[in-house]
Amino acid sequence: MSFLLGCPLCGPRDVYEFRFGGEIQKRPAPGSAPETWGAYLYARTNIDGIERAWWFHRAGCRRWFQAERDTRDNRVFQTAWLLPAASAAGGRDDSAAAVQPITARPPAAPAGAPGPEGTANG
Repeated sequence: MSFLLGCPLCGPRDVYEFRFGGEIQKRPAPGSAPETWGAYLYARTNIDGIERAWWFHRAGCRRWFQAERDTRDNRVFQTAWLLPAASAAGGRDDSAAAVQPITARPPAAPAGAPGPEGTANG
């Protein structure tokens, strides 16, 4: 099923431009038991409802971002570089605990700073 996914940098695009990167979950602490790492790497909850997941914009800006969508009908609620921890997905703990979502282009570099191709802006 096709749906639109809003890249935080490029805007809404067809989902076929993206690669699904898996659900967002808390990374185990260093030195955790192998069983804990195995569950982190391979076990998935396969949510029937609102899921928070990583997506990669492979046909656009080539950046990773997070999206919150309903897996039952593919409605996308929000996308951001990092989603806040407490959201409609039930406030699960993840690495984005104190980060606010970014939904617009990042601020421009100051004049004279190197641009994306290594040239100075001016």
